Formats: sequence, C-alpha cells, structure tokens
Amino acid sequence: MPGKLLVTGGAGYVGSHCCRAFAEAGWQVTVFDNLSTGWRDLVKWGPLFEGDLQNPADLEAAFAQVKPDAVAHFAGSALVAESVREPSIYYRNNTLATLNLLEAMRKHGTGYLIFSSTCATFGNAASETIDETHPQNPINPYGMSKLMVERILSDFDKAHGIRSIPLRYFNAAGADRDGKTGERHACETHVIPLALKGAYDEGYEFTILGSDFDTPDGTAIRDYIHVEDLAEAHLRALNALEQGAVSAAYNLGTGRGTSVAEVVTAVERATNRKIPRRYGPRRPGDPGRLIALPDKAKRELGWVASRSGIDNIIRTALAWHEADWAHEHPVLTDS
Repeated sequence: MPGKLLVTGGAGYVGSHCCRAFAEAGWQVTVFDNLSTGWRDLVKWGPLFEGDLQNPADLEAAFAQVKPDAVAHFAGSALVAESVREPSIYYRNNTLATLNLLEAMRKHGTGYLIFSSTCATFGNAASETIDETHPQNPINPYGMSKLMVERILSDFDKAHGIRSIPLRYFNAAGADRDGKTGERHACETHVIPLALKGAYDEGYEFTILGSDFDTPDGTAIRDYIHVEDLAEAHLRALNALEQGAVSAAYNLGTGRGTSVAEVVTAVERATNRKIPRRYGPRRPGDPGRLIALPDKAKRELGWVASRSGIDNIIRTALAWHEADWAHEHPVLTDS
C-alpha cells in the first residue's frame, strides 16, 4: 500500500507534476524544497517543508517529522551551459546534495528512492536511439554530476540495501492537462517556452542555438516527452519499488526525434503566428541528437508515452503559459 513520500524539488516543473500523480495514487506527499528555483504556488498536493539538501540539519528535521517510507528526488541544478561555466554548482547541488539525502535515508531506515536522472549521462549518441546499455560518457558537468549519483546509488544499494530507480528522461515538455501546474523558470532556457515567447512577444528575438549539427536540417534533435507521461513513469517506478522490485535504471522517451526547427514549425501551427528563424552558435556541451529507446520501461514497468505527440505537448504548454501569464500580469491582460 502507498505510504509516506518525501519529494525533494517538488515545487519545480517535473516534481510538481509527479506530486499530483503520487497524491492521486494514494501516497502521502510532503515536498522538501528550498524554493531557490521552485515555486510555492505549485505545491498543491501535500505540505511544504522548506529546507536545503546542503544542510544536514534540515534533512534531519524533515525525516524526523515526515518519517518517509520512500523518497522521490527531483532537486538539483539542470542547465547544461551553466554547468560548463560553473561546474562546482553542479557537483555541489546534484552530487553532494544527493549524498546528504542518502545518509539521511540510511539513518532513518527509508528503504527506496526514485531519482530524476537524465539522458545527458550518455553524452554524444553512438547509435540512432539510446537504450540502457549505451555507454555513459557525459560531455558536460551536468551529465557527469548525475552519472556520479547513479554510481553512488548503486553503491548504497550494495552496502546498505537502499533500492533505487534512476529514470533517465530525455526532454520534458508540455504541461498539466487542466492547468494546475506547468513549466515556469526564472531563467528560461527550454526551447518550447522560448518559441512560444517568440510567437507572442514582438520585443523578444527567438534564436535557434546551432544550425550546423549533423542532422537533416542542421538543428539539434531531441526526444520530447510530455511531463504527464513522465509523471506516470515515476509513479509506476515508485510502485514497483514499493512492491519489492530491485534497483534498475530506465530511459524515458518516445523513440522519436524532433528537431528544433520542427518544434518552431509546430509552435507556428499551434499559434497561427510566424516566428522569424534566427540562428546563433551552439550552446557549450550540447550533443546533436538524443533519442531514447524506451523498450525496457515498456517491458518491465508497463509504461508507454501516450501523450507525447509534439502537437499535444505544445497545445498544453501554450494553455499553461497563457494562463500563467494572465495570473502574473492581471492588469496587462485585462486591457
């Protein structure tokens, strides 16, 4: 039976969507977040414990209060270019912070954890699609910091019996089906929100970063997966661990790639607006192509990405961003 669940980073984009899925499935959710990049108003499916993974005293207080049976771990830093400029942030916020979390789990007897990992652990793809056996050779500190966590999780399982499932998802996108939560970043770097801004904000110059990748149209190809599909995968993984599953990693994606130029075309289709195609240099540390082979998740978790068509992703993202803009700027939208 579902029990008590501590969700680190539950005030963020993917974390808040997963909190909804966990709570609706009967888990007693408590969000642990320092709100450095999360949002208080997105904590809707359980109480908020404000704390920092860098502070063991905060973790001790949270574990003593909540007494969680399991942890879903989303907290961390996730900007590739920033990780290249400031790697210490990523090894501190992703790797060392997770070690603090695992020590608290060990002390309090919390037995299993779902980990928000990333396709960035693979680096440049050596094949058209990437399965779980693909070599993990990160080309940026973000990916390396997450890979280090995966290795630590494996060691903690062997040494202390803390079971875990790292979920390596590709490009999270879209928004909650009825607008209760969505993507909101103080510093936005994701292509779909930026393309939507390019469609509506005449003062903003939307720029495609990189036009010389080894891809059919020269722009980077990614496997875009609807955030509600991700939430379902996290719930299935959590339930598997609750029922005694052994530790295992899964790649989460659709098996289909969409180029940045194709995303822009889809945004134009959804908004009925033309976005000027401006190009800039590649971001440091960006591979040209990342597409999942999600067969293992289908086989072992019974999970399939059913909501992740690019038009549905953009439709839900557009609805969220329009509503969120109206909420943040009521005077502007009344005129």
